[in-house]
Amino acid sequence: MLYASLKTLHLLAIIVWIGGMVFAHFFLRPSLGMFEPAVRVRLMHAVLGRFFSAVLAAIAVTLVSGLWMIGNVAKQVVQAGGHFSMPLEWTVMATLGIVMMLIFGHIRFSLYKRLSRAAQAADWSAGAAALAQIRLWVLINLGLGVLVVLVTLLGLPR
Repeated sequence: MLYASLKTLHLLAIIVWIGGMVFAHFFLRPSLGMFEPAVRVRLMHAVLGRFFSAVLAAIAVTLVSGLWMIGNVAKQVVQAGGHFSMPLEWTVMATLGIVMMLIFGHIRFSLYKRLSRAAQAADWSAGAAALAQIRLWVLINLGLGVLVVLVTLLGLPR
């Protein structure tokens, strides 16, 4: 029951993160084209601030639940007298997940700070430049997230 609950939390956290990237990149951002730069930068700053707080929570849930689930399976195998060898799909999932977390750290703690400074200074061109960098890294993270989902669901060719 605990394993199933943690797996559910793990998946929900990932849905929040990947779903939020899809929404922001493919729906919110293109819809803001009709607004002047000042409105676009301020709105994206406010939305991203809230979203990035949710992603930080999602990362914590994903990391803790993922490590617990791997550890639990390894413990059960060893207690049954076996030798635990993590499946390749799990290794890919964990590795790409850590890469995504590092990329998010760059987005949140470097690029978003640039956006915050630009919004505070009413420097709309600097804000647009920061948003362009955020958009690029979010697209990379989105691609990695989709790859993780595909590897996890479909496996890897053997």
